[in-house]
Amino acid sequence: MKSLVIVESPAKAKTISKILGKDFEVKASVGHIKDLPVKEMGIDIENDFTPNYIVIPGKEKVIKELRKASKDAEEIYIAPDPDREGEAIAWHIADEVKGKSKKIYRIKFNEITKSAVLESMKNPGQIDMQKVDAQQARRVLDRLVGYELSPLLWRKVRRGLSAGRVQSVAVRLVVEREREVEAFKQEEYWSVNAEFEGTKKPQFWAKLFKFNNQKVDIKNALEANGVLEDLKDSKYLLTKIDRKKRRRMPSPPFITSTLQQEASRKLRFTAKKTMTVAQQLYEGIELGEEGSVGLITYMRTDSNRIAAEAQQAAREFIGTTYGKDFVPEKPPVYKSKASAQEAHEAIRPTYLQNSPETIKHYLNKDQNSLYKLIWNRFIASQMSPAEIEQTTFEISCDTDRCRGETVFRATGSVVKFQGFMALYTEGTDEILDEGEAVLPDLKEGEKLQLLHLEPKQHFTQPPPRYTEATLVKALEEKGIGRPSTYAAILSTIQDRKYVHKTEGKFAPTELGVVVNDLLVERFAELMDVGFTASMEENLDHIEDGKLKWVRVVKDFYSPFHEKLTEALAIKGKVKPQDIPTEAACEKCGKPMVIRWGRHGRFMACTGFPECKTTKPLEGETPSAAPVETEEKCSKCGSPMVLKSGRFGKFLACSQYPECKTTKPLATGVKCPEDGGDIVERRSKRGKSFWSCSNYPKCKFATWHKPVPKKCPKCGAAFLAEKWDRAGNATLSCLNKECAHKEEVRREEVPAAG
Repeated sequence: MKSLVIVESPAKAKTISKILGKDFEVKASVGHIKDLPVKEMGIDIENDFTPNYIVIPGKEKVIKELRKASKDAEEIYIAPDPDREGEAIAWHIADEVKGKSKKIYRIKFNEITKSAVLESMKNPGQIDMQKVDAQQARRVLDRLVGYELSPLLWRKVRRGLSAGRVQSVAVRLVVEREREVEAFKQEEYWSVNAEFEGTKKPQFWAKLFKFNNQKVDIKNALEANGVLEDLKDSKYLLTKIDRKKRRRMPSPPFITSTLQQEASRKLRFTAKKTMTVAQQLYEGIELGEEGSVGLITYMRTDSNRIAAEAQQAAREFIGTTYGKDFVPEKPPVYKSKASAQEAHEAIRPTYLQNSPETIKHYLNKDQNSLYKLIWNRFIASQMSPAEIEQTTFEISCDTDRCRGETVFRATGSVVKFQGFMALYTEGTDEILDEGEAVLPDLKEGEKLQLLHLEPKQHFTQPPPRYTEATLVKALEEKGIGRPSTYAAILSTIQDRKYVHKTEGKFAPTELGVVVNDLLVERFAELMDVGFTASMEENLDHIEDGKLKWVRVVKDFYSPFHEKLTEALAIKGKVKPQDIPTEAACEKCGKPMVIRWGRHGRFMACTGFPECKTTKPLEGETPSAAPVETEEKCSKCGSPMVLKSGRFGKFLACSQYPECKTTKPLATGVKCPEDGGDIVERRSKRGKSFWSCSNYPKCKFATWHKPVPKKCPKCGAAFLAEKWDRAGNATLSCLNKECAHKEEVRREEVPAAG
């Protein structure tokens, strides 16, 4: 009789089945099998917030198969991912397959390798109910906020809107940064640089550091020219040479947040894309005759810990590949933050024999890029520090009128020993100054010849808008969310149209500003960064057994519900202020303003309601700014941007009008008739429909939005999103012989408008 192993992913099942062999049957639950219902809150507030979990529509067949397999199994091992979400999945699976005499075990591993899987099978445990409770608390809190705040937004702002407990705080960060940018007052300043020549080459540039015995503060061109006039005929002396040796330490191996940041900087991946590709590498990639192999450790982690065996393997690899000088005396130890789960490891390769070069032909482009990044970062983290000699020249005026009062400085660095830098250096989010000078080998006291003086105008810069990397960094630093939630937070706030990306940076939409301001005004505590961070700590304490989940939820809900009741009692809608224009109404001559409506901005007469003249807004407004995508132009290679036109949204080259390439917006779903891309189009009456990009050769079309989800009943490649008059959505199979239908969770439905 075989034993049964249940995981959550078919790819993971394939890899584990190969490891365990014929004595085990491995099945996949395909994610969660139970959740809160879609059409009702599903929480009994009066009865200690008891959640009403139901089988997720479409998962009945999966549960039936798991029950059938469990009846014939000698033992059952449940093995979803080793985090709170995985523990909740395990709990629900156990509830469905348990029998009177069945032995059910929980097994966990941080990497899907033969040694890790077999070791976990030797030491099975039980489901960790404290971890389940922490996940349950998060789910209930998010449902309470989402389900109760959404009606307020519908009533006060616009139908179809929704709010999230953590996502709303992320939007607040973006809105507040935008206001800092808008409030910033640019100031002019100047620098003065000089090119010198000594007794040895090369010539070099230095920056004016002190003038008239004071730190340089030149505010305009007039002052800069005055400084140049004072300096041009002076003589100069190399008065001081300061040489310092310093060690540059390697960065720690990746955790979830740093992987997302570095993949954004170096690969231009979104956080969501990074986690999708990392999941593929973790669950297993087909490596020819070797079969499916898990290439990296678990990718949702905030721990910098590395297993001793992995460190030893890395040291041996480094010694063989780079030489003994590149192997530090002792393996480095990197500290994790206090809240890190030390049972996890950092993200690293599982098998060092699978170097990026040896397996790249098995990986697609994205998998190879991310795997190489993880590989290089891990190996570099175990290498010796780099040794750098930094040299600073101080050049003083040697003329009576400015001696001792005018000083130039030049700095240069020489890498004496590359260490880890032979393989990897970390990216940066900051805009760096011009590179350091290459300095000649001179001696103190040498006379220098002034070759050129060059003034340079500068302007102070506003705080930068958030990128994917810096927003993830901010969320982590402020304690908002946890490793498993960063990617979802960034995706959700964009999907709900509260923020958009312009040139790779986040900016709030008008809708995002309106919703944020309403929530900040009415729910100050909910929108407070510190409060959100403390709630995350409470969830950690639930997992540690220090707090009970019902108490945490109860303490949150009472004041929240009270504030909500007060907000609902206030009449009136919240809208952005009208923007004055210089245009006059064609009918009555009164000024026109840009007004905000259900479908965005439009021009309206200030004589309303006596004069009801309106007209579409010509061109694009800040709220309709093009949104940069990851897709590249087929002609010039520039990023494509998402635009709105007469017949709906489309992709256009960001270099317009130089490059006029456009293409319809693909849904990610292939046409069932000829394999072309299904794209969104707009009818002459303005209604959206979806059709094959190969029209008119292919006539496939549907009024319902295709969703890239395989039909669990007939295997059709996609389902279609259908809406009823009550605003409820279902996913339905377009195959008339199948007629499969499933409900969509409210959290999964994209916000209207």
